[in-house]
Amino acid sequence: MVSFLGSLHTEIEQGNFSGRYVKEKKMFDVTKKEIEWGGRPLVLEAGKIARQADGAVMTTYGGTQVLCTAVAAKNPRQGVDFFPLTVNYQEKAFAAGKIPGGFFKREGRPSEKETLTSRLIDRPIRPLFPNGFRNETQIICTVLAHDMENDPDIVSLIGASAALTISGVPFFGPLGACRVGYQDGEFILNPHLGEMEDTDLDLVVAGTREGVLMVESQANELSEEVMLGSVMFGHEQFQPVIDAIISMAESSAKEPWDLPKAPEGQDEILKILKDRAEEPLRRAYEIKSKQDRMESITELKHSVLDQLETEEQDIELAASIFKNLEKDVVRGNILETGQRIDGRDTSSVRPIECEVGILERSHGSSLFTRGETQAFVITTLGTGQDEQIIDAIEGEYRRRFMLHYNFPPYSVGEAGRVGSPGRREIGHGKLAWRAIRPLMPEHEDFPYTVRVVSEITESNGSSSMATVCGTSMSLMDAGVPMKRPCAGIAMGLIKEGEKFAVLSDILGDEDHLGDMDFKVAGTEEGVTALQMDIKITSITEEIMQVALGQARDGRLHILAEMRDAITSAREDVSQNAPRITTFQIAREKIRDVIGTGGKVIREICETTGAKVDIEDDGTIKVASVDNEAGESAIAWIQSIVAEPEVGKVYEGKVVKIVDFGAFVNFLGSKDGLVHISELANERVPSVSDVVSEGQEVKVLVLAVDDRGKVKLSMRAVDQSTGEEVPVERKDREPRRERRPRNKND
Repeated sequence: MVSFLGSLHTEIEQGNFSGRYVKEKKMFDVTKKEIEWGGRPLVLEAGKIARQADGAVMTTYGGTQVLCTAVAAKNPRQGVDFFPLTVNYQEKAFAAGKIPGGFFKREGRPSEKETLTSRLIDRPIRPLFPNGFRNETQIICTVLAHDMENDPDIVSLIGASAALTISGVPFFGPLGACRVGYQDGEFILNPHLGEMEDTDLDLVVAGTREGVLMVESQANELSEEVMLGSVMFGHEQFQPVIDAIISMAESSAKEPWDLPKAPEGQDEILKILKDRAEEPLRRAYEIKSKQDRMESITELKHSVLDQLETEEQDIELAASIFKNLEKDVVRGNILETGQRIDGRDTSSVRPIECEVGILERSHGSSLFTRGETQAFVITTLGTGQDEQIIDAIEGEYRRRFMLHYNFPPYSVGEAGRVGSPGRREIGHGKLAWRAIRPLMPEHEDFPYTVRVVSEITESNGSSSMATVCGTSMSLMDAGVPMKRPCAGIAMGLIKEGEKFAVLSDILGDEDHLGDMDFKVAGTEEGVTALQMDIKITSITEEIMQVALGQARDGRLHILAEMRDAITSAREDVSQNAPRITTFQIAREKIRDVIGTGGKVIREICETTGAKVDIEDDGTIKVASVDNEAGESAIAWIQSIVAEPEVGKVYEGKVVKIVDFGAFVNFLGSKDGLVHISELANERVPSVSDVVSEGQEVKVLVLAVDDRGKVKLSMRAVDQSTGEEVPVERKDREPRRERRPRNKND
């Protein structure tokens, strides 16, 4: 052994070591697939990083890189009747060459963008797992590099699909995804972040080879035909991505897991439940009131399960089958009769009641009630100091319009947790924000920061669309000059084989038991937001076309109901809201208004009570609830930046007395000299005989020289009235030329 090590050491020193004593084996078994997609390379790589995960794919698009991993527990989670899937999207600051802000200088709680992207990934992936799969599954997408051109959300969605496909976990994928823009009548595949500012559409679509699973979009009042065309364009464009994932999986996929088996005794329990509960369930679902209906169903469920427990049957399995029986009853009745739970047909909208001006002290408020869904929406107007500063991976920016959605437990008759908003609240608020944002006025036309809060006070389906309607009315009540009112409606789907029914304005039960949640918001002119989630493997173009048509009819009906409460924005903002006056000053005067260390502007705000914002281009915004305070601040600022006009009378204060005259502060921070000869018409022996420091006087500007020095006059102004007095001025006689001195003198 010693001789072996000695020989090895000698050969290393002599440079003769070739590695023959080391077993030649590659550490990584890398699988790499690259395609050209949308003018940029898309690269999928597996086998090098995170090898202990069930599936891990490094996904690169352009210069944006995301590591996507998928892990599933080997055994089902006990005591749950749902699929425990968690998706975590994480943006690392180093991906953009940044150090996180804040005291701790590290990533903290998820940002709004991270939360929304996590939901974006979750929604199309969840339906592709088999029924009965109860193994805890986690997907983590970590942004490692951001090129500031390609948004990591699409990259993460593709990477998550690829990681699940190669993991061996039962997953009926893969799925593809892309972003679609629209400009000058043309669809754009995966527009750069910089290009998104000029497009009329920001749409994300995901799906399988057969159809679409998820849509998320914001649009500038586009027609239903354009929206449908964009979805189908996206579905066609992401097909090469699906092919690339399949190609990679052929050489890197792990052994597939066994599909979950049907529990023992399932058929026997199903037969018992059908005999004992099917007809009572049908009668219970004929009850129109949600609370009464739920009480009847709960009572029936407990009664049947108690009987099965005495018969020593599997109660957990029975509870799961009971839920499926509910689903079959509701769905079958709609498909067979066209009658829904509350007695409506498939295209009808529930009764609507709209009110505005509910709260006296708020700047704008509305109450929108549709059936048993109710949104109480309040608008608050603020100044530039109230803007939200967003520290995003792409860089810092400011948001002047905020919409926050709250879903308290009492809205569904429950006692539950109250705290910081969850993923659902953030997602619903963002959807409503997307619907309203294209209709908001430009900041130049309406210089307010706007915050809207939607409190869901009752809920039985489509509270996010109720928020859209309530927000539109609340903003108009606050005097925000929106382009047009906006309304939203949620569509549902019941599909069995080739038969399907599209439902307008779905109830909560129809959402839970149905196959689709399709939300459409917009104006009379077109669509501003669209969100679609599918619970089955995919839907066809025909179904989407029917859903969009019904949604338009429903939206127009809701807009007509809203007009009964308010038709357009009020002419002026509320008396409780700050009045904002905007004017421009020369850029070189900004420092005069701010003062040393902010002394001047701080004094203006503290003295008058107004808020003053100064932008780099010299734009000044003065805001105050009290008109007098605003006018006082404006006058103060204008006096600071104003230039003295020759021949104009000003009020001033004597600030200094010298032998040859008095210095008067007359225009903000400007001083001028009143020469002793201009103090009075008669000869003045001493300046202090006429004026004293601190005395308020009226002065006339005589001249301003090239150096900015100002000559003033008191004798040319009537000190009691402030009117100019004619003054006889004698021109000085020219000096006599002196005789040259004689050297002999």
